Amino acid sequence: MLRDIGLLAFPGFQIIDLTGPAAVFEGPADPALPRAYRLHPLSEHGGMVRSSSGLEILTQPLERTAFDTLLAVGGPGTLTAMESPAIREFLKAAAADSRRIASVCTGAFLLAAAGLLDGRHATTHWKQAALLQRLFPRVRVDEERIFIQDGAVWTSAGASAGIDLSLALLEEDLGREASRAAARELVVYHRRPGGQSQFSTLLELEPPSDRIRLALAFAREHLHEPLPVERLAQAACLSPRQFGREFLAETGQTPAKAVERLRAEAARLRIETSTESIEAIARETGFSDPERMRRACIRVFGHPPQALRRTARATG
Repeated sequence: MLRDIGLLAFPGFQIIDLTGPAAVFEGPADPALPRAYRLHPLSEHGGMVRSSSGLEILTQPLERTAFDTLLAVGGPGTLTAMESPAIREFLKAAAADSRRIASVCTGAFLLAAAGLLDGRHATTHWKQAALLQRLFPRVRVDEERIFIQDGAVWTSAGASAGIDLSLALLEEDLGREASRAAARELVVYHRRPGGQSQFSTLLELEPPSDRIRLALAFAREHLHEPLPVERLAQAACLSPRQFGREFLAETGQTPAKAVERLRAEAARLRIETSTESIEAIARETGFSDPERMRRACIRVFGHPPQALRRTARATG
């Protein structure tokens, strides 16, 4: 039996917020293979709706409210769309009539405006997280997560995170192998865990030179090994003294501090998405003992490993 997926759009929606999930649910490229989903692009009045890029899609009006999954997309037009009484009432009804409801990027504002995120953990694009929290203080906003499931409500960060969320929904429906097959079809990673941070230490440091970027990439690939400055300098083809000077100038951090952040980032992902012991994670990510990892997590994230794990479990 085909599962019906509603994709709620509005003038000024972000095209990838809709087409990314649609590509996941579209199914196999081979027409001889069975499809599991039927897609329904929706908008307040139906007809052609223009995205923020100028591309238009043909939509159905908001008449039917029962779907297997209803997904609200985001985009520059979100703040205008969330003021629509018709959209808010539709979302309330759809949440009651559908098996689950989800959002991509700033689509979370639409769910929040309908009261569907009150008391729930939710995420959105990191640039808009503070505004979401300010406008809807009853929402428990986590700006770092790729996506969050809280009961029957799912929210995700921006753009490509909608694909991660959709692969997770597909996995819940059809199993891991089906989700992996969809990821292979789309040539995307299968799949970033929901607990993964929207941010990356490698991206935040943004060194301009290839040599320093090479050293950072080398460090991330060898986190479980000792990484003294001499070894990183060798990877960058610089003397230790010159490497330390250039690294600090380009990143604003010492090599040791950057390595600690990389290790803490890798440790957090495993803490939040696995059942490994804290001791094993500390060992595998290059911390010499759990206490050092605990101190690093507090410095980088403001919380010890046990608290990170509890929060991840509480938010699904």
